[in-house]
Amino acid sequence: MDTSLFYVRNKDGNMVPISTLLKSEPTSGPEFTYRFNLFRAAEVTGQPGAGYSSTQALSALQEVAAEVLPADMSYAWNAMSFQEKAAEGSGSIVFVMALVFVFLILAAQYESWSLPLGVLFGTPIAIFGAMFGLWLARMFSSSYENNVFAQIGLVMLIGMAAKNAILIVEFARAETEKGKGPVEAAMEAARLRFRPILMTAFSFILGVFPLLVAAGAGAEARKVMGMTVFSGMLVATVVGVVLVPGLYVIVEKYLTRKKPTDSDSTPAADEPEPLSEPVK
Repeated sequence: MDTSLFYVRNKDGNMVPISTLLKSEPTSGPEFTYRFNLFRAAEVTGQPGAGYSSTQALSALQEVAAEVLPADMSYAWNAMSFQEKAAEGSGSIVFVMALVFVFLILAAQYESWSLPLGVLFGTPIAIFGAMFGLWLARMFSSSYENNVFAQIGLVMLIGMAAKNAILIVEFARAETEKGKGPVEAAMEAARLRFRPILMTAFSFILGVFPLLVAAGAGAEARKVMGMTVFSGMLVATVVGVVLVPGLYVIVEKYLTRKKPTDSDSTPAADEPEPLSEPVK
């Protein structure tokens, strides 16, 4: 700025340029001061390198900050990093609570504490399929990681995997009540419910396929959620059709306590004594 273009009045009333009163020199500085939580701050943005997750990147930043920052400076997370740090450990709690609520609903439906276990024992298969799908997709893109969108997909898988198992367990239970053995009832249920299970499962699997090929804003989040439910439901369907009948047999044989029937609790009526003399 040329200060000789600006004038001020001196004590005699004459106008003099400001350049006669002060000296200026060019320098550089920030155009504005950034503040965060009312403190002067410097914002650092970045993304994980190829082959590293966001959790590893945040851990590396914490280690560097602990080594190089002076005692009068600290750091805080913002935006997605803040959400990720706040969600640490909460995913497992939500997952366990979803399992508990599904178990209680099935226990009320079947009026049994053991039979819902045959349904929920198939859930780890769906979780394994989801984790395997994310691991496989991570070889092609580092965005497929176990983030909050994947955790939403895992909670969804609890209900979807249980739905397939319910189709078998419900029918096998009805066959058992008719007098069939657990093995025969499970085999009959698996045979008769095979086509309905495939129809409902693959309609869901094909329905989430557009999430895998999503593009545009928010596509990465949809891809992660889509891969979680797609791979988890695919493995749960293929393996669950074979495994759920066996789980039902195990629960029915070793965990379910048979209720006494009316014929077992009511004593048999006395048989009439044979007549000593022939009836005339």
